[in-house]
Amino acid sequence: MIIQESVFLENPITTEIVRNALTSIADEMNASLARSAFSPIIYEMKDCSVCLFNRDVELLGQSAGLPIFLGNIDECIKTTTKIIGGIDQYKDGDIYILNDSYIGGTHLNDVTIFSPIFYKNELVGFTANRAHWLDIGSKDPGYPMDATSIYQEGIRIPPTKIYDNGRALDDVIRLIVSNNRFQEAAMGDLNAQIAACRTGEKRFKELIARFTIERINRCVHDIFRQSEEMDRSVVRNIPDGIYNAEGYLDNDGVKDEPILVKVKVEVKGDFITIDLTGSSIQRSGQTNCGFAQTVSACRVAFKDLISPNTPVTGGNFKTMKIIAPEGTIFHAVEPAPCGWYFTPLGLLIDLIIKALSPVMKEKAAGAHYGDSMVVTFGGVDDKANEPFLSVEATAGGWGAFESGDGQSALINHVSGDFKNLPIEVFESKYPLRVNQYALRNNSGGSGQYRGGLGVIKEYEVLCENAFVSLWFERSKTPAWGLFGGHAGMGPDVEIISGNKVEHLLKVNGKPIQKGDIVIVKTGGGGGYGDPSQRSSEKIELDIRNEYVNIEQ
Repeated sequence: MIIQESVFLENPITTEIVRNALTSIADEMNASLARSAFSPIIYEMKDCSVCLFNRDVELLGQSAGLPIFLGNIDECIKTTTKIIGGIDQYKDGDIYILNDSYIGGTHLNDVTIFSPIFYKNELVGFTANRAHWLDIGSKDPGYPMDATSIYQEGIRIPPTKIYDNGRALDDVIRLIVSNNRFQEAAMGDLNAQIAACRTGEKRFKELIARFTIERINRCVHDIFRQSEEMDRSVVRNIPDGIYNAEGYLDNDGVKDEPILVKVKVEVKGDFITIDLTGSSIQRSGQTNCGFAQTVSACRVAFKDLISPNTPVTGGNFKTMKIIAPEGTIFHAVEPAPCGWYFTPLGLLIDLIIKALSPVMKEKAAGAHYGDSMVVTFGGVDDKANEPFLSVEATAGGWGAFESGDGQSALINHVSGDFKNLPIEVFESKYPLRVNQYALRNNSGGSGQYRGGLGVIKEYEVLCENAFVSLWFERSKTPAWGLFGGHAGMGPDVEIISGNKVEHLLKVNGKPIQKGDIVIVKTGGGGGYGDPSQRSSEKIELDIRNEYVNIEQ
């Protein structure tokens, strides 16, 4: 959409300079966090996100990161502001920390740090980030797969000040870090998050010194207006109506019962309402999340379909409303555990796209493999004579779309820019060996366009005593296809100990020993279109590359 120059409050060239400067600030914050962090899950896998906000806690800039974080960090700041008695209570040099699942929506391992930005004694914005801590003091190392209460999941931190007017509150910091099995890493990661905030503050002040806060605010007004207008123009072209979809998760890790996710999308004019009424009540297991996280997931689906090629700003999502009844898996209340909050959200995103696919055929895709497929190893490293803990998300196949095959070996929707942990790093840090890491042939759903392939990863245990925990999902509702495309293959995990072979998808702290083998297999994406319409050239290429075999 072309915006006429006359409607800008600020010179369009200046606006573009400021737009890109704000993004660059966020990128530098992210680089600071990754380079300073102690835990591989942050510095290698990038399980983190950073944000820059204005005084009204509207998003100015973000870096590549986990999109599922970026939709709710603003809620953390707004809730903190309310708790401390208003925006006037912030002082220059203050830093706050929180991880409460019912505020931020995620699990307790996701720690949010933010600080106000003052320029010439005036509050002009906030800098914030969220990163996954390896441990948060839960009943099991890392986080459990079978918790039935948030009190088993670790230390729960409400909005808490850890720096007051530039002075570290060491007793508060010690209290938090002491509730961690890996205290050195926790302290290092905390300091990295603080450094990221300070980086953002420094760069934003430099930008203000260059342009003045008044000019920046005019530019931001233009940026927000453009974002909102582009959103509304796309939504306005969707036929009015009510669109429905539903699906099931395997279980909650405690009770082996399917979990219903029900979506109703109503389009009226230039406005979308996503109503999750009818979805499962909150579960005794960990497949629950705070409402803020549900909003974030709906925003991810919205962005996928409505404006995927432009950065997120504070002007986006003005044309969307989300309804999730309190006490359901999408609006959990105390004491519901929220350790695997992202599991229903991955299905939710796929279902929103499925619901709108009849009227957005050119933008819709088959479902993806659906979850982070987490494999955790822990125990004692015999050579180093110290405890270790490895937490990995595993890639899988994405759905095919109108003009192409789905992507293979890609991380799931909610994890966004999450990186692969290099095998060289993994094997150097942990008493484990990776014997195989390959695409899983035949796993993508067939169609005119084929679903992407999942992966196979084989681990061998090199220490005497260890344990493995698994959280694999979407076996009962594997990635479906669209418009005649077939579903992808579901996940599987084999644990081989001598002559004994077990197939498990979810398990907490299962003992394993030296020489045992763990083979994880992730699902493929759904196909798109009638398989009989797939070209012979594509079929031959699939067979030559061993994506599928002759029988398939």
